[in-house]
Formats: sequence, C-alpha cells, structure tokens
Amino acid sequence: MAKLWLTALALLSSSAVWAGPKVEFETTLGNFTVKLNDEKAPISSANFLKYVEDGSYVGSQFHRIIPGFMAQGGGYDKDMNQLKTYAPIKNEASNGLANNTATIAMARTANPNSATRQFFINLTDNNFLDYNQRPPGYAVFGQVVEGFSVIQTMAKQPTHSVGRMGDVPQTPIVITKATLIK
Repeated sequence: MAKLWLTALALLSSSAVWAGPKVEFETTLGNFTVKLNDEKAPISSANFLKYVEDGSYVGSQFHRIIPGFMAQGGGYDKDMNQLKTYAPIKNEASNGLANNTATIAMARTANPNSATRQFFINLTDNNFLDYNQRPPGYAVFGQVVEGFSVIQTMAKQPTHSVGRMGDVPQTPIVITKATLIK
C-alpha cells in the first residue's frame, strides 16, 4: 500500500512539474504528446513553440537515434537537408530539470548558447547531460506525457550513415503534424 501511495505521489508531483502547454506530434511511426515547463524553461519552451506554431517541424525527421540514449529530431527534412532556423537561444540547463527518461531537451553544438530548432528525447536517464554533472549541460524543457512507446519504437529501427552523419534511421521517421493543444 505504501508503495502504491508513493507511486501516486510521484505521478502527482511529476504532473505539477510539467504544467505548461502541450504539443501533440504525429509521425510516420505514431503519435506522442509533450508537456512543456515554461516556468523553469521559458526561453527553450518559447523557442520550441515558435517552430511548432510556424509549422516548420512538419516534414522534419528524427535524424539521429541511438538506442539506450536518445532520439534527436527537428533539424533536417526527410532527404537530410538542413532546415532554416531562428537565432540561437540562451542555454537554460541550470533550471533544475534533469535529463531523465522521456524528457525533451534542446540539442546544441559545443557552444552552450547554440540551440535553435533541434531537440532530443531521452530514452533513459542521461543525468550526465545535466548542468550539475557536466556544465554547461543540455536544457530540459518538457516531458513526453503520452505515447513514449513511439519514441521507444524509434530506437528499434535500423540505422545507417548518411554522409558524415551516423545513427540515421534507414526509413525516415517524419513529423507529419505538430499541434499546440490549448
């Protein structure tokens, strides 16, 4: 009984952390929904929503999938052409949110303040990416709250290299719709 109560309490506190807007993604592999934390990650959340609202995530693909690590998308079309971006944003990795299983974070280059449109979803706890473990860290700004099994299925797809990029799904996993749920 105590274990059940603790599980219920964890779920309640988890839903409180992810109290911001929701975005539903439809992909060629299935649907999933992300809930953002625009209180702790206002810059990353607003940036992400800009790409959702302008429709430019539609037609992009999950171009880098590493089983037991993460699924990265949003930056390339199905033919691996890089998509246009808005200006880079400030890294918010020090916001206290952890790169836990099913969280979504901003992808970036070695420059901490280089994130634009690419994001990744953690397939497992990747706390070595957190600010407190590896400054400057990778900014978590939300969590998959429905359809995480679709993300897990992505990790089971065969991958190959395309040019200099590895871990690219052989069959593109394309975002066909991204909808802000108000």
